[in-house]
This record gives sequence, C-alpha cells and structure tokens, in this order.
Amino acid sequence: MNQSSGFNIMYRLNSSAQLMIVSDLDYTMVDHDDPENLALLKFNALWEAYYRHDSLLVFSTGRSPTIYKQLRKEKPILTPDITVLSVGTEIMYGESMVQDHEWEQYLDKKWNRNIVTEETAKFPELTLQPETEQRPHKVSFYVEKVQASKIMKALTECLEKRGLDVKITYSGSIALDVLPKGAGKGQALSYLLKKFQYYGKPPANTLVCGDSGNDAELFSVPDVYGVMVSNAQEELLQWHAENAGSNPNIIRASERCAAGIVQAIGNFGLGPNISPRDISDLPASKEQTFNPGLEVVKFYLFYERWKRAEVQKSELSLQKLRSVFYPPGIFIHPSGFEQHLNQYIDGLGASYGNKQGTNFRVWLDRVSLAQIGVDAWLVKFDKWELSGDTRERCLTTVLLSSKVEVPDGFRWMHVHQTWLDGSGKREQISE
Repeated sequence: MNQSSGFNIMYRLNSSAQLMIVSDLDYTMVDHDDPENLALLKFNALWEAYYRHDSLLVFSTGRSPTIYKQLRKEKPILTPDITVLSVGTEIMYGESMVQDHEWEQYLDKKWNRNIVTEETAKFPELTLQPETEQRPHKVSFYVEKVQASKIMKALTECLEKRGLDVKITYSGSIALDVLPKGAGKGQALSYLLKKFQYYGKPPANTLVCGDSGNDAELFSVPDVYGVMVSNAQEELLQWHAENAGSNPNIIRASERCAAGIVQAIGNFGLGPNISPRDISDLPASKEQTFNPGLEVVKFYLFYERWKRAEVQKSELSLQKLRSVFYPPGIFIHPSGFEQHLNQYIDGLGASYGNKQGTNFRVWLDRVSLAQIGVDAWLVKFDKWELSGDTRERCLTTVLLSSKVEVPDGFRWMHVHQTWLDGSGKREQISE
C-alpha cells in the first residue's frame, strides 16, 4: 500500500479509531428542510467535544467535488477526515482533499468512459446532469422513475456487450449514475477498511448512515452498524426489507437526518450521545478525566447564547467566566489587537444580546488536543461565526491549565486567533 495515496490522515490518531462514522450528506447529515441547521449544529458540538480527537468522520456522497465544496459554503458542515465523492468513485483525504490515486487505478479495470457516453446517447429518456457532475469514473443522468428500471436493465446489457463491467445506481427517484463495477459507496468503504487493517488500525466500531438508494451498499459492508434516518426514501427502505430486514445492527431512526445519527450512536452504545447543545445551562463538567475539547465547545456555546440573549444576564455568570480565565492571560484578536483575558470578559459582558433575534450561530471544527505538560493542554480549532448571510472563520489556539484551585478545575491561560479564508474578509454565503 502506497502512503502517497494520502492515507497519512490515519496518523492523526495514535491508535485505531474508537468510532468511524460514514455518512451520506444530503438529507442524511444535512437536512435541507431545517433552515436553522439545528440538528447539524448539535451533531457538530457532539463530535468536536467527544469524538474528534480519537475517531474518524467520513462523508460519502453522490456529489462531485464542485458541488460538495459549494454545500460546505452553504451549510455548517464539519471538515471530514475522508471524503468519498461522486458515488464512491473518488476518495480524498483531509481538508486539502488529497486524492487516492490507487483507488482511481483500480476503477480503470473494464471501464471506458467514451463507450459509456456512446451507448447512453441511444436512450433519449436519459437527460445528462450538469457538466460538474460528469466525472472520470461516473456518467450521470436524470430519468423519470417509471422508466428507470427498464432503462437500467437495457443499458447494462448494451454495455456488457461492449466489454465493460459497470454498475448502474438510481437514487432520489431521479438520478441515474453509470459507474465502474468496482465503484460505489460500499466498495469505497470496504477499500478504506482494508487499508486500515493493512496499517494495523481498524476502527473499533463503524456506523454507516444514509437515506437513499445509492447508500444501500454501505449497509452491505460486513460488521458495521447502520442507521437509515427517519426520512429515508422508499428505494432504501425497500432494499432493506428485501436484503437486511432481520439484521439487528441496522435500524431506522425515529429522528431525521443528523438527529437520527446521534440517536443511533446512543442506540448501539457507541459513545456519548447527548450534544452539549442539548444542555441548557452547560454546568461544570463531571467527567472523570479532564476533557479540553468539551470545555472549548461549552464556552463557545455560552458565547453564542449570551449574544443571542438565550441565557440570563447576570453578574454571577460573568464571575464564573472570570474564575476560569486567568486575568493576566492574553487574548489576541485575529486583527492583532491584544488585551488581557479579564478585559475580554468585560467586553463580552457588554455585548449581551447584541445578536438577539438574528441568525447568529457559532460552531467549532477540527478540534485537536495536545498535552504539552503534566497539567497543560494546547487546543487548536477553527471557530466559525455565522451572522445573517455572512460568516467568519478563524484559527484559534487556546492554552489550558488543569491544575488550578478553581471550582471547574481548569483555567484558560492564553487565547490566540488568526483569520482564515481571506484574512478576515467576511465570506458571503451563497443562496
């Protein structure tokens, strides 16, 4: 196995992932009928507080790289460790999306895109999807549901006669994709699991999540847990009834989209399943061991609620914050402005309710932890702020001390923020 494929993403973890979530995006992780993205934001807080440091997040989507990146500009989606795109025909690693060329080479067997386009042109019922969705190992169309089954059968026969080995998937009651036989979301996941096994780091548990027909293959991978979200489409439910109805490791959630994924984590006992966003007062942690990731997530949820006037304004709240912020410590704003942490808390106190009634949200992404001393932790993450139709992103580094005589048992010693995405220019959200 060649490490140049970008698989060095695995070395983010010291050992096997405790949990690997493999999730479709549209109407699985992302609920397009939830304009405030509350379920997604709850998942984000849960993942960054409890899972990011020792688990893996994989998005497996039918979207091409182009419209996947567009979705990330429109929705508060976390950065996955691995992205499987174009119905399992492209595998990419990390935020920089390093392509797995070994996977591409594997898919070249008995595949000829020119022959596929020649044969599909003989079916007037097929309407080509936009050019962005036509990929090296994927040719995509729209077709009416009543015609789909007949066309899939006839097209398969035509392509087999031309010497190709293909797979045709249909999802969303509209989208038809022609792929190499070895492609697909399930095959891509199996390939990844074999790579983890080769490196001696197979995930302790894998949870697959989907809502439509092209997600069915994910549920066929051996030894995985699976959740069909409550809004799953008829094509996936029918596949489940015919192929996996008696499998206790596959459930249909009673919750939609990301909320259904969180529900499944709890159902299968895979780890914490109460999002910090579902805790109204965010009390002091009662964890047996200090969790720096949880502490930073909790603070920025308080920050959001304070500005939205969703918590009571009281001097007691500010006093509690002062007790966990080292007064002489320094806060460095992304603009370069420096102030003591006690001054920062004073400024926060004065900002109470300044986002009340607005579409203001805060979420963290890519939380990473490093213990740099017996009682010292360095926490790095991207802090996102959505305000109206614009959002800002800054890389934040926090130094925490877990050996102090304060009620919560830790203290923020230093905060340093740096603009990302255009050096502080606000990013306009596409409609």
